[in-house]
Amino acid sequence: MKKTIGILALSSLLGACGGGDGTDKIGEASTVFNMLGKNDRIEIHAFDDPQIKGVTCYISYAKKGGLKETVNLEEDASDASVSCVQTAPQITFNEAEIAKPQKIFKKGSSFIFKTLQVMRYYDPARKVFSYMVYSDKVIQGSPKNSMDAFSCYTGAPLDAAKVSVQPNQQIHGSCIVTAAAQR
Repeated sequence: MKKTIGILALSSLLGACGGGDGTDKIGEASTVFNMLGKNDRIEIHAFDDPQIKGVTCYISYAKKGGLKETVNLEEDASDASVSCVQTAPQITFNEAEIAKPQKIFKKGSSFIFKTLQVMRYYDPARKVFSYMVYSDKVIQGSPKNSMDAFSCYTGAPLDAAKVSVQPNQQIHGSCIVTAAAQR
């Protein structure tokens, strides 16, 4: 019985570390040939920012292959890049919900101790989102990081006459912003 519980716990832990990160795999490029298991590679994934409707982020990261990956014991390198783009005619968000930095993506990069993360930061004065990707470990993370910035003024400006906005919303470039409550 204890052995069965241990195996179930290990299986669920392996599943939690391995994937299910809510992304769409776009493609990959092989970097190192491995006789056993998958090749080392760079994978590209896409995911929508959960609180900014109309923005999709693309992340590329190094993935270690080989026999260790087959048994989910590999540790991926801390090399990653992120780029976020407008993927809808308009972008909508609530400033109160995104005012503080937020983790919008997290993926296990080793058996237990290392994760790859994307953080979103918002600059309300300029209506700009900054996205930073980095990896961390329980003991020590990596200073390697990559960043992308996305402005509400990047896309085609919305025509106020053609877009319906609520009284608490404003148009800034291609964004419809629900303003944070005034104190």
